[in-house]
Order: sequence, then structure tokens, then C-alpha cells
Amino acid sequence: MDYHDRMEPALDPTAHGARVGRPRDPRIDAAVLDATLAVLDESGYGRLTLEEVARHAGTTKPAIYRRWPSRQQLVLAALGLRLGDARAPDTGCTLCDLDESLKVFVAAFQRMPPDVIGPLFADCVDDRELRAAFMTPLFDPPRAAVKETLDRAHARGDLRDDVDRELILDLIGSLVHYRALFGHATTSNAEIERAVEALLQGIATDYPRLLEHSRRMRGDPKLHRLHA
Repeated sequence: MDYHDRMEPALDPTAHGARVGRPRDPRIDAAVLDATLAVLDESGYGRLTLEEVARHAGTTKPAIYRRWPSRQQLVLAALGLRLGDARAPDTGCTLCDLDESLKVFVAAFQRMPPDVIGPLFADCVDDRELRAAFMTPLFDPPRAAVKETLDRAHARGDLRDDVDRELILDLIGSLVHYRALFGHATTSNAEIERAVEALLQGIATDYPRLLEHSRRMRGDPKLHRLHA
């Protein structure tokens, strides 16, 4: 169906006393988000305009403004749609699960269009609400997945009691965020595995035992081949 056939009235989003129109069409929401991702992929964040998004979606700028009051909020909603939910693995192997959780973290940023995170963050950082909106869909889900993995590892007795797990989360996140924001280097699976090894050697109650456990489980094709 052509979205022009059901385009919403072009109301000024800043006008006071505007009458409430018909209910929002979720198909327009979906078309606008898909169009935003397409424009980001084609042109990048710096050259994205609402006019171009509206053209791709077959709707109008006022229709977009009624849903997302700013360009930043529109882009954040679109990126959140692409990222989806970050789920933590639970195999009972701390070495395996932490490795996979960190790969979930990295994969989340690899699904984003290039050269978006840094400029988008710069546009959000000075506004408290926009900064929170930036963190919620982009950073919080993968961080929560890694936190869940660390909490389960601690509950199994695999991590030392004196370990500050929030600090460990920040250390893990720093590896991913630094490279995602500045784009100076990619993060390979081999680098993730080396990072997990170095981390657990410092915070595990018995690292050789975790290593041996992961080796016993390596026959499962769903698990990574760390230290095979």
C-alpha cells in the first residue's frame, strides 16, 4: 500500500490548540523507522534530514514530528529497533557465558550504521533527557546482559566475593564503548576471548577450574572454542 494514500494531515507540531486527529497509524511508525535506518545506512547521521526520511517513508515531516519531537529521538528509536533485545547465555560455564555475553555487547554496536554513535552522542550529551534516551536503548540492554552473566557467576561461587561487579561492568563496557565511539579499531572474537581470559584470571576464585570446565564443555557446538 502506498503510504501517500493514508498520509496524516500536515499539522504544525508546535501549534497550540490543534485538534486531536485520528489515532496514529502504526504502519506509518514502522515505515518511518525503517526509512530512518535506510537513510542512516545510505547517508550517515550527519546528512540525515527529516525531509529525506519522510520521502523514503511516504509521509510528511509533521507526521514524523508528532511521533518523535526531534531528529535525535527519531534516530534513537530506529537504532533501538535494530538492536532489539540483548539476551545473556546461561550454559553453566562462566568462561563460556562471559565470552558470549561480551560478544553480544560487541555485536550490538556492529549492527549500527557506521559513524553514528559518536556524532549522535555529541548531539545528546548536553540535554539530560536526550542523554538518558541515548543510554536506554543503546547501552543499557547489552550491559544488563553482561551483568546477568556476572551475577550468575558470583552466585555459583566462580567470582571472588570482594569483586566490585559494577566496576567490572564498566571495565568491560569501556573496551566496547571506546572503540565504538572513536571507531579507530574493530573488536574481533579473538580479542574478546583474550579479554575474558585476562579478566577472569584476576577476579575468579579458581581460574584453572573454570578453564578446565570450559574445556570439558567444548564439544557442545553452541559454545565457543575458547582455549580449545
